[in-house]
Amino acid sequence: MTGPVSGRVSGPVRTVRIWALLAAAALRAQLRHRADLAFCVLGGLAFQGVGLAVVGTLLARFHTIGGWRPGEIMLLYGLRLTAHGLWTVPFAQLLNVDQAIQQAELDRYLTRPAGVLVQLLTRQLAPVSLGDLAGGLAVLAVALPATRLSRSPALVGYLLLALAGAALLEASLHLVTAALAVRLAHTTALTLTTDNLFNTFGNYPLRIFGPGLRWALTAAFPLAFAAYFPAAALLGRDGELWVPPTVAWAAPAAGVLLVAVAYRFWRYQLAHYASSGS
Repeated sequence: MTGPVSGRVSGPVRTVRIWALLAAAALRAQLRHRADLAFCVLGGLAFQGVGLAVVGTLLARFHTIGGWRPGEIMLLYGLRLTAHGLWTVPFAQLLNVDQAIQQAELDRYLTRPAGVLVQLLTRQLAPVSLGDLAGGLAVLAVALPATRLSRSPALVGYLLLALAGAALLEASLHLVTAALAVRLAHTTALTLTTDNLFNTFGNYPLRIFGPGLRWALTAAFPLAFAAYFPAAALLGRDGELWVPPTVAWAAPAAGVLLVAVAYRFWRYQLAHYASSGS
């Protein structure tokens, strides 16, 4: 059986409204088990705390990482983690699309009036993501005064754009993996690889790595645009980059562009969906 894509056109406002209604229903279901919710949030905080402790250990030993001082490293870490939380709170189910396909849930979604992607995203919430978001905001709250960044409206606006752009960028990479799951069914390895790359390299100034890896994390896998380029621009370190400073300042736009491309790829793959039960 081949699953057709619904020809019904939904405006953005209607799509957001449907997502909000379904997400609210998922949240109400989650709140029935408040102890479990609390433990998941604490688990997320603990997991991210381990990563921060590793960075702290390196700073205690070497005092700087790639010439970046502790406050600057915390700003970089806080940017990446907050953006990670911003995308996973609403979109964490992108990590489980292959599971929904293997269980033939996608077949049911194709027969309903709501968008398939909206239904997938609201299958259930991922409470651990709230811990990621809370941890990222806490790190940023400490890092911003430590780096003495200007509180000018322009820089504050750029910081907010950088967070939104980084969240969209990470979401776009997982949306591509979700789209591949429509054809491949099993994409867990790709999902884990993407997460591992962000967790392994996203918390450090990329200048500490060799030229080949730096360019790979810029052009092939655009992790540099998520936190490192915006942080370098905010801190006035854009002179150390291997790209023009204007590219670093324009980093938030990369997330918007990539999520648009990823969504088109998702639509293309969905048009060729074949049920796992066929």
